[in-house]
Order: sequence, then structure tokens, then C-alpha cells
Amino acid sequence: MAPACTRYRSFERSRLCRRMTGLVAATVSAAGAAGAATIDDLVSQGLYCSATAQAMFQACNHQTQNDYLIAVAICINESDDRDRVRCFADARDTSTEDAALCRAQLKGRRDACGELGQGRYDPEFEPVDFDRDFTKLTNPNPYFPLAIGSRWEFLSQEQATTVEILNRTKLIDDVRCIVARDTVSEDGNVIEDTNDWYAQARDGNVWYCGEETSEFETFRGDRPQLPERVSIDGSFKAGRDEDKPGIIFRANPVVGEVYVEEASLGNAEDATEVLSVSYSYGTNAELDELVPANLARYLCQGNCVVTKNFSLLEPGVFERKYYSAGIGVFLEVEPGSGEVVRLVKCNVDARCAGLPQL
Repeated sequence: MAPACTRYRSFERSRLCRRMTGLVAATVSAAGAAGAATIDDLVSQGLYCSATAQAMFQACNHQTQNDYLIAVAICINESDDRDRVRCFADARDTSTEDAALCRAQLKGRRDACGELGQGRYDPEFEPVDFDRDFTKLTNPNPYFPLAIGSRWEFLSQEQATTVEILNRTKLIDDVRCIVARDTVSEDGNVIEDTNDWYAQARDGNVWYCGEETSEFETFRGDRPQLPERVSIDGSFKAGRDEDKPGIIFRANPVVGEVYVEEASLGNAEDATEVLSVSYSYGTNAELDELVPANLARYLCQGNCVVTKNFSLLEPGVFERKYYSAGIGVFLEVEPGSGEVVRLVKCNVDARCAGLPQL
């Protein structure tokens, strides 16, 4: 989600971002100088989050110009007159859309600063604070189980997802992280295959250390017809290219708290807001939206956690995740699209045997 706002890496699993309008170089240079002064002013005031937002907005605009000029170069080489005209029109339309996206991202980042605070994002991530042996965890998080061999299977309207905690670890910034494999299939073909890396802190927090993503497509005419990797967008690793770790689940979530989940600027920038720590179906109409009643009633007795998960790269798009103690995440819903991803099978708790089916 080839990204807008940056060629250095792509937005996480999103095709929303391409880039903006054909501004003349002088205009871009002038805007860049003004933007730089604004960034300096914000930094001098200690408004580091807002300064980061402004810097990313400026980067987005520059990338828009770069992408537009590359599109122009491609169109120049279209030999057919009608195709060439259409190519230029598409380039202009794409640039207009991308310019709007840059502005929307800036607004979203500024709004997030109001919730996250203006401090620099530079979390303490020290090996002494984390478990190294995933067979003997000090303080395992019941809402985000990391026991080796744990397995969950999910279904949506069109896709099947399997998540498994592997007997493999990664040493990331000297912190031992467990590997979780997340595979998504559609019509029997693998379309995503991701290794997520999680660290278990001794205080019960679960940290997100990065992910190695692959997206696949199959193409008619290939013999044999095998999935072809077409993207690794969204991949990141704490400590590489100045990327930083985030929190995937709190030991003691508090309603209203907002925290960073992924911190790879211009590539993977997810955040989480805690909506409820005592969810039961039928007590909150908004949180009940798209929720399968039989599943929620089976797993939630006033102790389920609900979060709102969103990306600063995709303004206005969010999903809600539902967690049950001992099970972990059992439901993801996206109100904007109506997509529902529900747990249908697992091996982490006795209740897995009685999960309601579709």
C-alpha cells in the first residue's frame, strides 16, 4: 500500500499514493525554502512532531514533482498520438490526486500530533527490558500471545489468512524478536506472505520490531502459473535506515491512549487508539458495527479490548480490532469498506474448539 511522498520507499500496502501536479522548478524551490524555514521555526519551539509533519509534507510535494516529470518522460515516448494525449491527461489527473493526498496527510499528521504529543519519537529499546527465551516469558500478554506454535486462521469475504508463531527469532537492535508468519490467500493463491517480528517486554508490553513483506500476483499465460512477487512495500526493520520500533499491544491498555505502532517514515506509519477495554456485544452501537454477534458474545464478557488502527499515510482509512484475553485478536472490521476478517480456527485456548463459524 509505489508510494507517494517518497521514492526512498513505498507506502505500506497502499496504491493510494502517486504524485502531484506539474509545478515549475522555481515554484518548487521557493516553496521548499519557505517550508524549510517553517520546519526550523517549529523545531526551535520544541514542536518536533509538527516539524516532522511539515518535513514530510515538503518531501511529499517534491516527490510529486519527481513522479510527474517521470510520467511526462514516459508520455513523450508514446508514438501513438491518441495514447500520448491520454497519457499526459492521466499524468495531470494523477498529480492532482497526489497533491490532495499530500495535503490530507499533513492534516492527518498534525491531528495525530495533538494525540501523540510534540516530543521526538525516540523510544527506549534496550535488550535488558526484553525476554530472550520465548519458551519462558516473564510476563506474557494474554491479549497478544506469542507462544511458539500458536496458530490462528481467519476468513473474510474473499480471503483466507493464517498466522503462526514460528520457532524462529531475529536479533534486532540486540533485542530478541519472535517471528510470526502471516499468509493471505485468495482463490487458493497466496497474495501476501509476511514475516512479522515481535518482542516481548518484561513489563508485558509487546513491541513491533518490523516486518518482511511480499505481495504476489498470478498471471494468465504463465506456465506453470505460479505466484510472482510484485512488491515488498511496507517492509521495515527497527535500526535499519533509522526506522524505529513501536508498540503492538500494551500490557495495560487505557481508553483514549494513542501510541505509535510502526515508525518507518514515508513507508509504514501506523498508530493505535484504545477505544474500549471492557467491550461486550450490545453495549456500544458504534463498536458493534459489522461485528458478528455470535462471535463477540462467545469471546467477550465485558473484558475485550477494542482498538482503532490507522496509518498516517492513508488519511481517513481505519480499522477496528477486537481482542479477547487468551485468544488475541479475533476480529478486524473496516467501516469504510465494510470488510470483516473473523477468526474461525485457533489452537491457543480451549475456546478455540467452539468458535462460531460463518
